[in-house]
Amino acid sequence: MIREDIIRMAREAGATRDHPEMLPNFWTLTNPDLERFASLVAAAEREACSKTCEEYARKYAKKTVASKARAWMMLQCAAAIRARGQD
Repeated sequence: MIREDIIRMAREAGATRDHPEMLPNFWTLTNPDLERFASLVAAAEREACSKTCEEYARKYAKKTVASKARAWMMLQCAAAIRARGQD
């Protein structure tokens, strides 16, 4: 996650910059804004981890039974990581 992603998520959550000319690094978030921001960051991280698992699954999905089993497990991990955001 890069700085621009974090700023985009903060804005999406409702963060504001009241006086950017005087306080360029100062953001205002209410408690609900902060909760939304945390949820957005967590969702982005879950998705990044899931995609990494899927990339490894493609890498290991060879012709042997063992490598196909590894790939299947990695896809199960990706699904489990994504499911954490459903509760």
